Amino acid sequence: MAISSISTNCPSLLRFSNNSKQSFSLSQTSVSFQSSRSNLSRGKPLTIRATAVPAAPTAEGLAPAITLTDNASKHLNKMRAERDKDLCLRIGVKQGGCSGMSYTMDFETRANARSDDSIIEYKGFTIVCDPKSLLFLFGMQLDYSDALIGGGFSFKNPNATQTCGCGKSFAAEM
Repeated sequence: MAISSISTNCPSLLRFSNNSKQSFSLSQTSVSFQSSRSNLSRGKPLTIRATAVPAAPTAEGLAPAITLTDNASKHLNKMRAERDKDLCLRIGVKQGGCSGMSYTMDFETRANARSDDSIIEYKGFTIVCDPKSLLFLFGMQLDYSDALIGGGFSFKNPNATQTCGCGKSFAAEM
């Protein structure tokens, strides 16, 4: 079977042929098969398998693993400015708390980030997370409220199957 590339209006079109009257064309949007009647009447089964694999999205198209609300971003920038250093926020998870796991947050210099850490740039703010914690935090949104009751940072975690009343610990199934 020979493979040849065809340049058309279709970005990637391949034609497979076995030097007979049969040909098989594959494009990103359609699959077609052409054969003469004489080849089909020979009694041989005809099998076609096609798999569509989407291209990997560009970095611009991906949502960040952890996001900040505008309130959280403003408060974190204010806290970072008070320390007068270029710091990033390390977010993680540790065993403990009412529901089994609790959130951890602390400022650190970017130089302290380990090679296996995920570094997330979000609206000019850098968030660092270790790979084990990221399994539990992927898709989380960090919010901040200055309300007198229930104020402070809150975690909106889609992976949490259960949370405690204070919202600082959670349980998740993996």
